[in-house]
Amino acid sequence: MTSPALVRPRPVHHPADLLAAYLPGSFYYSSPRGSLLADGILTTVQAAHGHRAAAVAETLDSVATAGIERPLVVGAIGFRPDAQTSLVVPAVVRRAGKPDAAADATRSVFGLARWSVTPRPEPAAYAAQVRKALARIDAGGLDKVVLARCLELSADDKIAVPDLLARLVRADPAAHAFAVDVTAPGDPAIRTLLGASPELLVSRRGRQVVANPLAGSLPRAADDAENQRRIAALLGSDKDRREHAHVVHQVAEVLGQFCADVQVPAEPAVVGTPTMWHLSSRVVGEIADPHDPGSSALAMAEALHPTPAVCGVPTVTARDAIAELEPEDRGYYSGLVGWTNVDGDGEWVVTIRSAEVCEREVRMFAGAGIVAGSDPEAELAETSAKFRTLLRALGLEELT
Repeated sequence: MTSPALVRPRPVHHPADLLAAYLPGSFYYSSPRGSLLADGILTTVQAAHGHRAAAVAETLDSVATAGIERPLVVGAIGFRPDAQTSLVVPAVVRRAGKPDAAADATRSVFGLARWSVTPRPEPAAYAAQVRKALARIDAGGLDKVVLARCLELSADDKIAVPDLLARLVRADPAAHAFAVDVTAPGDPAIRTLLGASPELLVSRRGRQVVANPLAGSLPRAADDAENQRRIAALLGSDKDRREHAHVVHQVAEVLGQFCADVQVPAEPAVVGTPTMWHLSSRVVGEIADPHDPGSSALAMAEALHPTPAVCGVPTVTARDAIAELEPEDRGYYSGLVGWTNVDGDGEWVVTIRSAEVCEREVRMFAGAGIVAGSDPEAELAETSAKFRTLLRALGLEELT
């Protein structure tokens, strides 16, 4: 185990310094709450689905007892219960405030590369999958299912992951930006999961718990008047409000298992990203005992995952439908990424607007929630709009 002296680096107080210091293999995370950069590995945490939070709490207690000051676990967990995970106690952690918007000082080279793009499935096949899902919903037993599609991109040169991360952070400082090493054992090259998620799964600070589910979406337009029309359309859409209600109900129900008091807004609001508008509800709770390891941020994240925003209702039926209808394994997409410290505080977000990058290859997903009344072509257009976050950062927005 690394000497405790190595976990006391000189503080870095400016968010730009953390971005500049990031290299593939590091863990980076930023949100309105602040920025975090972690390097090195004191130990890893391996545990089965449903037992990860307990294993993390035990590991952090052990590391703290060994003399490591205020240790934390960082990493990512995949979508399916048996999915790969990457959870580590880092040797060095540096923190800063939240990042600021800034124009890139240099021209992007991503758009100058030659790319090959393979959609999985093809757009017409995705629309057909949506129709199959609607038939299942009409038959009963399934209220909602989220169907995703994948783009696999290959460049003629190695992708500069630090540059891509910096462009994501600067494009939307309010997002939860992240970069996680998810290299599988035995792989010769580093594989990085990175993205800019708009959706907070759960955060905990002392007694306060916050979740911010998003469901019900429309693409952002270039025209202000059209954006106002789309915001009004979202707020007035029966289909989107039903989709949103599924998610909020489940989030509040799960948090009620941890919190004595859970407050849910009477009406959703609309929040925007550079590419999308989403119905949003900020759900707030207060836990009775912040020292209970069973109420850590990761314990609540495990209990919440997967929400209907990325899976469906009922959960098991929707997950089975996803396994049957989607041709590609989601991997880390629509899982969770974040951090938890020895006190149980932490922040975990839903792994959307994300991609896995390895050498010259990029693999990204985007999904749409299917409920009764969904239109296959509209859901296809929604996935195309969601791809724009990563494609813009790569200089490839014209692909959508």
